[in-house]
Amino acid sequence: MARSKKDTSVPPTVSHNGEDTIVTLSGMYQNYFLDYASYVILERAVPAIEDGLKPVQRRILHAMFEQHDGRYHKVANLIGQTMQYHPHGDAAIGDALVNLGQKDLLIDCQGNWGDYRTGDSAAAPRYIEARLTKFALDVAFNADTTRWQLTYDGRKREPIALPMKFPLLLAQGVEGIAVGLSTKVMPHNFVEIIKASIAVLKGRNADLYPDFPTGGLVDVAHYNGGARGGKIRVRARIREIDKKTLQITELPYGVFVNDLIDTILKANEKGQIKVKKVIDKTAAEVDIEIELQPGVSPDVTIDALYAFTNCEVSISPNCCVIIDNKPLFTDVNDLLRISTENTKELLRMELEILKHDLEEKLHFASLEKIFIENRIYRDIEECETWEAVLEAIDKGLHRYVITPSQSGYAKEAKKLKLLRDITEEDLVRLTEIRIKRISKFNSFKANEEIAKLNEALLEAMHHLAHLTEYAISYFERLLDKYGKGHERKTEIAVFDEIRATEVVANNAKLYVDRVGGFIGTGLKKDEFVQDCSDIDDIIVFRRDGVMKVVRIGEKVFIGKDIQHIAVWKKNDERTTYNLAYVDGKSGRAMVKRFNVTAITRDKEYPVGGDGKGSRILYLTANPNGESEVVTVTLSPGSTAKIKVFDYDFGELAIKGRDLRAIS
Repeated sequence: MARSKKDTSVPPTVSHNGEDTIVTLSGMYQNYFLDYASYVILERAVPAIEDGLKPVQRRILHAMFEQHDGRYHKVANLIGQTMQYHPHGDAAIGDALVNLGQKDLLIDCQGNWGDYRTGDSAAAPRYIEARLTKFALDVAFNADTTRWQLTYDGRKREPIALPMKFPLLLAQGVEGIAVGLSTKVMPHNFVEIIKASIAVLKGRNADLYPDFPTGGLVDVAHYNGGARGGKIRVRARIREIDKKTLQITELPYGVFVNDLIDTILKANEKGQIKVKKVIDKTAAEVDIEIELQPGVSPDVTIDALYAFTNCEVSISPNCCVIIDNKPLFTDVNDLLRISTENTKELLRMELEILKHDLEEKLHFASLEKIFIENRIYRDIEECETWEAVLEAIDKGLHRYVITPSQSGYAKEAKKLKLLRDITEEDLVRLTEIRIKRISKFNSFKANEEIAKLNEALLEAMHHLAHLTEYAISYFERLLDKYGKGHERKTEIAVFDEIRATEVVANNAKLYVDRVGGFIGTGLKKDEFVQDCSDIDDIIVFRRDGVMKVVRIGEKVFIGKDIQHIAVWKKNDERTTYNLAYVDGKSGRAMVKRFNVTAITRDKEYPVGGDGKGSRILYLTANPNGESEVVTVTLSPGSTAKIKVFDYDFGELAIKGRDLRAIS
């Protein structure tokens, strides 16, 4: 049945049939897709700002911490433990665990964990082992400051976020593709991150730039703080062993050895570079040797490797994280600031917990000392009820101590001032002291212990009062303890712009059919012009005064009566064209000198006159701006007295192709 013209609205997502509510198919698509997109963004692909981890990574580390006993565990066992928290298969958990291990920061690996340089996969989980590093134990775990939630099946609890006291996301980097958005944060240098955090705490600005485990060189001129829209260029480190051999010792980030070699061989097949042999000697370190063909310049070949192979790659960062259950696009500087402030807050929470614990220990140590030294335990010998026992102890203690709730607390000098009131729990704990402890009680040692607790409490209170300085010293301790071995691997450099047309090897030959008007590399039976490459642009002047630049091909139609053809280089200010022509509109003979530095490809330019009947009389292309003297012979009908004379193009200024001079 055809729908009426009035029925043009979007179908409803929900309809009501009596008392039942029916969700239509369009409603299912709308709601289910939104739920799916939200799940992928929040629970799979994008890391949280609090700890810099995706959910699977967080669950792996939590499972490893629960199993931690200082020894290595089989990865297969760790995967099984993680499945209690992660509602996905063992393969996904295993891949994430290997990826974490290869970053060499939180997980101490044993066995064959694969190679991020060659792309080799790790051994089966039953053959490799892992445990948490000391660094991970120091910065990532504290049950007292962790916020918890129930697992997917409600049987256990898992951390909402680990209490990460370090900008982990900036150190490890991350990459993830969600629904409608993606994230790509570059890894940064461990030492530089800590120094940058210290600078932030001191109120100074700090710039962070990527540092990759594969080394190489990076141009950060357009990094833009790692925000969306920025770009970095990463290069392999290539050195010249001798005039015939090059060696690649470090790779661009994200490029495997075999992939790099494949791009070199393909460029060689296309004739873009001239390589005799590529030898892969990679073992503990990257070592790729490239033997050059005789007579090939090593410097030009290095530039060609950067231009035509994966020896240089461009990476576009996209800093996206989860903040308050929402994806947020930000930059590295904001991430550093937020992570540093988060670390400072976690340190404050730990100090508050420590202060409370010390106060409790000091409170009970003081009660215990008074209870034993003053033999208050003897007051309960004649008590007949439990309530009477507690009352006797409480009465006995108050002869020697005063609590904040009592009047005169501030002025009292004879009694010991307690930090809080005495509770029933305190009294019960005193009754549980064993006779053996009472008999061996040493008042001197008790005083020493109380003095130490007081000293530790004052220190904690001092740190709380000077939290920023304490956070700075915390980062300095991390630097002293773990900074060794984390020196920068990727050199920051400024790359010169390499023009592919200047470094490509001449791998083709240019031919022309002047009469038919065709040019190309496939016209081997026609006139040979010059050697060229398959990415060159070709400039052509026709007899009718039209100039045109086209991309080279097998066979390209330009137009009949070709007067001049050559390879054209962009921004070439040296090659100068000397031209004499007849202008079809005025019928006058004209001369001009000009360069062709920029054009629109495939566009026809009337450089030799306007209108029908224009034609070129004389044309030369001079690679170094040379000029020449030509003999001009005027027609018998000319009114000029001198019919034959010499004209020197050197007297004519070099101008644009659209300007002209009258002869």
